[in-house]
Amino acid sequence: MEDKPIVTSNSVNQPTASPEAEEAVLEIWGQQPLSGHVSISGAKNSALVVLAGTVLSSQPCRLRNIPNLMDIDRMAQVLSALGIKVSRNGSTLDVDPSDISHTRAPYDLVSRLRASFFIIGPLLARMGVARIPCRVVVRSGAPVELHVRGLQAMGADVHIDHGTVHASVPGPRGRLQGAKIHLDYPSVGATETLMMAATLADGETILENAAQEPEVADLANFCRALGARIRGVGTKTMTIAGVPSLHGTDYGIIPDRIEAGTFLAAGVITRSEISLSPIIPEHLSAVVAKLQEMGSQVIAESPNRLRLVPGHDIQATDIQTLPHPGFPTDMQAQFMALLTLANGSSMITETVFENRLRHVAELNRMGANVRLNGNCALVQGVPMLSGAPVQGTDLRAAAALVVAGLGAHGKTTLQGLQHLDRGYERLEHKLIQLGAQIRRTTVNSQDLPDRPDVLESAAAPATPSFLPQG
Repeated sequence: MEDKPIVTSNSVNQPTASPEAEEAVLEIWGQQPLSGHVSISGAKNSALVVLAGTVLSSQPCRLRNIPNLMDIDRMAQVLSALGIKVSRNGSTLDVDPSDISHTRAPYDLVSRLRASFFIIGPLLARMGVARIPCRVVVRSGAPVELHVRGLQAMGADVHIDHGTVHASVPGPRGRLQGAKIHLDYPSVGATETLMMAATLADGETILENAAQEPEVADLANFCRALGARIRGVGTKTMTIAGVPSLHGTDYGIIPDRIEAGTFLAAGVITRSEISLSPIIPEHLSAVVAKLQEMGSQVIAESPNRLRLVPGHDIQATDIQTLPHPGFPTDMQAQFMALLTLANGSSMITETVFENRLRHVAELNRMGANVRLNGNCALVQGVPMLSGAPVQGTDLRAAAALVVAGLGAHGKTTLQGLQHLDRGYERLEHKLIQLGAQIRRTTVNSQDLPDRPDVLESAAAPATPSFLPQG
């Protein structure tokens, strides 16, 4: 098949009615048993940052196992705006960053994809200058502040003017300098930005209190495939020895551990035995441990394939989200959906992100009994959930409501699919293949319940809380 440029037109298979009159929803008829095997797509969070990392290379790169998602298309558009050629052939992206003609990312693109800020590190390292619009308020301890302080430690001149981060490297050579950087918090984004920047710096950079998430390791392995010299991958201390230039590579993205965990949750709530692959078992250790505490078995059928054998009942358990290798914040909402049907009461404590408990109100609409106290949710198990019209307020909240809908009696109608489509490739199609009764359709928006409270909260993205961790 001939390689084709990425096309993001929304003109195909769209309803003829105006956007004001029609809205896409998922209709889920619950209590249907699932069975069979599901294929796990490439990790969205890895793919996005690896795409940003191609900026480091002076030669073409081929990326495999790239999910077909809205966020991926947006990152490709950001790269194209810099003059980088990007084309897709199935799950393979070919990226040619040989000639970068611009060092400013357009606001209209960056504003729709927070992850696009990650290009500041590789762009500054390769070109000596970068101008990236930023929607995140900079304050002590906030994500962008960690990026900025780290780049400044490497000799960059960084300032923020009218919502744009201007970064440049003074001097005729325009190269960053190796430095010892201690992160106040093991931020995934800051670790990735500074690691990429350090690959082309003069001298050695030491990142202390670095994030240890699998997606960070995947980016490090990609950079090493480009010729970068990185030690300590997967540990709290990473050492990067800068090199003059990096070359092209052919690289495959790791499987999406959050997608895998979401399907495991779907199997548990429907009391269904399913299998999934490809996976990397150690990436799912915390999730599997909690599932076992809740009464299910997760069996390794091969090095990259798991089989879920759900328990007859779901047992209550307590969950505290933590940076890897702790329980992932991206699985908190899906597990809350499970625990609404558990025997007994559970406590869920969110320590990684603020504003990540907005799905509580929607679960309660379905008959759950969840009470909030700050960043903690007390979940008292109930005998059953009932289908209801619900609104996904962010990516993982929407996934949790799909899980809840699969386990509920009756029909659940889920709005907010723009969130779901950011992170799950063909989710409803994969569920249908397992036996779920679910369909995507359009409805008249006037027929949907008026939920101004939920819609207003959906506008505010989750931000790291930097709460004390015990």
